[in-house]
Parts: sequence; C-alpha cells; structure tokens
Amino acid sequence: MPVKMPGVAEAISGDLLLVQRALVRDADAVRAIIKTYNQRLYRIARGILRNDAEAEDVVQEAYVRAFANLATFRGDSSLATWLSRIVINEALGSLRKRRGTVAMPENPETQIIRFPLNPNDDPERTMAQRQILALVERATDSLPDIYRMVFVARVIEGLSTEETADLLGVRAETVKTRLHRARSLLRKALDDQIGPVLLDAFPFAGRRCERLTKAVMGRLGFE
Repeated sequence: MPVKMPGVAEAISGDLLLVQRALVRDADAVRAIIKTYNQRLYRIARGILRNDAEAEDVVQEAYVRAFANLATFRGDSSLATWLSRIVINEALGSLRKRRGTVAMPENPETQIIRFPLNPNDDPERTMAQRQILALVERATDSLPDIYRMVFVARVIEGLSTEETADLLGVRAETVKTRLHRARSLLRKALDDQIGPVLLDAFPFAGRRCERLTKAVMGRLGFE
C-alpha cells in the first residue's frame, strides 16, 4: 500500500476537519473553502471553456453541487482535487451543451515564474504588463484541449506532475509529454513578442472573488 507523504496526509486531515465544520453549516468554514479554491477552480474552468463569464457560472454551479454532496468526501484525495474534478465535469457538461459533444482527455519539472501586476507601478509599465497577460491568455486559449488542460493545471495553477495526473486521470509521463508540447506551441506563438517569460495569467481575486463567494453563500442559504 502506498504511503502518503506527511505534508499530503496533514493537508487531507485539515480538509476533513474543514468539511466536518461545513457539514454542520459553519458559515466560516464554507466561506473558507470557497475563498481558498476560487482561483484554482476558475482557472481550470476557464482553461476548458475559454470564456470568463461561463467559467464563473460553472464554478458557482460546481460549488453548489459540491456542498450538496459534501458528505461523500472521504479524504481519498485532497479537497482541492475533489473540487477540481467536479469543476471539470461541470465545465465539460457546459461545453457539450455549447458545441455538441467533447471527449474527456485520456485517462523536466516546470519552474513557475511569477509576474504579478503591481498597482504601485507607473501607468505605462502596468499597461505593458496587462498587454502581455492578454497575449498569454490568448495563446493559452489557442492550445488544443488536451494540451491546454495540462498547461493550466501544471504551469498556471502550479500543480505538480503527480497532482495533474491524478486530477486528469492520466499517467505522469503523459502529463510531461503534453506539457512539453504545450510549452513548444506557446513558445512558438509568444517568443517574438514577449520572450520566455511565464506570467501569472487568469487572475481571480479581489471583487471577482468576493462576488462569487457571496453568490455561492447566498445560494447555500448563509446570506
């Protein structure tokens, strides 16, 4: 039987405690779950749907479904993975409605370089950074589905190879192969414009995070 690393075991133990509190309708626990995973779930949904508004709707529906079935969470995987799978299913379902049918992707480590927008920067620098972010998002949207999902999970969201493999139900070697291909396609599209800089794309924080949190809490009867 495989042995979980201490950090993973501790994280899952913490997940179970948070879930237990949420099951007795502890509003702080529910809010903590939503705020903790908003950005990850949004990025995953956005990676599938390539549409901001649809991604937000899918994340909201996924939360409602997740909280309705929270008692089924047993800690076999992390809460992040459990929620991410629900979002993937919701996003794929939304995609099927939009375009007919879509197939689920088949069952060296990337260094993550952060490039945050700094509100204290001068206006010209901030505008340049926003333009670069837009280029990265468009280039990511242009990737084929199977490569885009791996790229979003591994590079933009920062999941490990093993976490991504577990999330998508594929082998670790498949993740590495698809990531290599995704990076090659992106490099070809971006090298002439921004060079080999990886950005912190698809942000989901501030008012957007608060709005989605409030909407989900309201639908769950807390507000």
